[in-house]
Amino acid sequence: MLRLETETGWWLVTHVDHAQLAGAFAAQWGNDLFLAPEPRARVLRGVATHDDGWAARDQHPQITRQGKPSAYSVELVGQYSAFEEIDLSDYLAVRERAVRLVAEVDAYAALLVSKHTYNLLTAHADRTTIQPEQLPLLDTFLARQLQFQQDLQARLAQDKELAAEEISPARIENHFRLLQATDNLSLLSCVDYARSADLLHALPLREGGAHRIAVESLGERRFRLTPYPLAASPLEFTLPARHVEGKLFTSAKELQERFHEAEPVLLPVTVTR
Repeated sequence: MLRLETETGWWLVTHVDHAQLAGAFAAQWGNDLFLAPEPRARVLRGVATHDDGWAARDQHPQITRQGKPSAYSVELVGQYSAFEEIDLSDYLAVRERAVRLVAEVDAYAALLVSKHTYNLLTAHADRTTIQPEQLPLLDTFLARQLQFQQDLQARLAQDKELAAEEISPARIENHFRLLQATDNLSLLSCVDYARSADLLHALPLREGGAHRIAVESLGERRFRLTPYPLAASPLEFTLPARHVEGKLFTSAKELQERFHEAEPVLLPVTVTR
């Protein structure tokens, strides 16, 4: 779950809807400056489904020790330090399920999701917020992801639908970075991030090389990207969310009841050059 505080409660967004917004950004990626993804369908599948493993869990939102919805929030932008609020084994099971679900359909998409998961839990995770006795659990998971990535690459090498350049390490790395970039832009949208940011990686240009992309907030879920990587400007997207009244909850059951009583609303997200 992702959360955004309001005057009377919280906007709550499921991981699946957050990922589909990232997929919508990726579907518009590419113009006379930035390269569009190719193989397109496989890359877009990886981006749009990278959090499908959260679907069941998000139907039963939990609360923190303080009684807030347990969710990704604006405080976590740029870091990943909320492990004290979650059961690590459950969390890793969700992450593993997300990768395996995609792998049943598309090895290329699953490789991107696995690389994203590995990066999240190495480059961005704060290991000091994990209990020392649980670190071996995390490290075993990470080793298993690296092995799974090798298995997926072996599958891709046998895939007759893919050209050699499409499964080259450089091309896969660029598409992993695209997943990270659009995922990050979606996260910024979900929490309505009001400060300056960027999209984590330099993305490939048509004329060669790569360029980082700066993000500037222009108001409520409106963002300016510089340089601009999408097909048209401005572009408006929609983000399904539910508004839950109340700041603190006495139990997860109370939050779950209010979440399911709330009607989904399509919040606008605008991106411009």
